[in-house]
Amino acid sequence: MNLIERLERANMKKNIPPFNIGDDVKVHIKVVEGDKERIQVFEGIVIARDGSRNRETFTVRKISYSVGVERVFPIHSPKIEKIEIVKSNRVKRAKLYFLRGRTGKAARFVEKEKFFVPGQEKPAVEAAAEAQAPESAKGAAQS
Repeated sequence: MNLIERLERANMKKNIPPFNIGDDVKVHIKVVEGDKERIQVFEGIVIARDGSRNRETFTVRKISYSVGVERVFPIHSPKIEKIEIVKSNRVKRAKLYFLRGRTGKAARFVEKEKFFVPGQEKPAVEAAAEAQAPESAKGAAQS
């Protein structure tokens, strides 16, 4: 391992949540104005991730007053206070640049579904559907 790799590993953050392309995120950024420092939140959808290790960046896009705003953040930047995942969406692309040409309902995604894991409770949607199913359907499903 050379000197540059050692320096990069020393400056990497450890508490980054695992987020993907298509996720709605809130990025809390430290903003310095004069001698004061405050936290500014930038909320939008992750449309791209680039780079690797210490040089990794991600691009977040939001619509502000009917104008599209994109911002590129280095993941390991000391100016990023934290990254919150608001919701995870199901996407079929590695880069979502096509969102630049879409507005309104055309720019929506389907939220990832909650999958049943053995040993955990069933999601509330499935439990409600089972409660409403007729008895004959339950018996047929068991056999």
